[in-house]
Amino acid sequence: MVKSAVLASLLLIASPALAQTPAIQVQDAWARATAAGAHTGAVYLTLTDTAGSADQLVGASSPVAGMAELHETVNDHGVMRMRPVKALPLVPGKAMTLKPGAYHIMLMDLKQQLKDGETFPVTLNFEKAGSVTATVHVEKAGAMGPEMKMP
Repeated sequence: MVKSAVLASLLLIASPALAQTPAIQVQDAWARATAAGAHTGAVYLTLTDTAGSADQLVGASSPVAGMAELHETVNDHGVMRMRPVKALPLVPGKAMTLKPGAYHIMLMDLKQQLKDGETFPVTLNFEKAGSVTATVHVEKAGAMGPEMKMP
């Protein structure tokens, strides 16, 4: 009887933690610093679908921008162009990295300058997992990835 009560107590304690495990992991969310008066910026990050069933990123938003869109950079006969995409499919267990020159989240109608060392939130909208908010770290202008921070 005592063992059953202990096991039941452990399950009650563990259940909320298990229920709060995010279906999508967001890592290394970053953006480049922008010039004063810039109207656009971009967010880069790595997504991993840990839910075991395929999902897709279908949108994003941030209070620092009037609009955010999923974009890809493509080579159009030797000219690099950006274009919006409707969704980014995620394969369960496989990381997808949004990075310069590839898929990214385009921030348009910036409401403030993105300054090196600052942070801001971005909310990612997934078809199945719902909304996930991440903190974006602003790196120096021209950065090609997130700077490794020492604890």
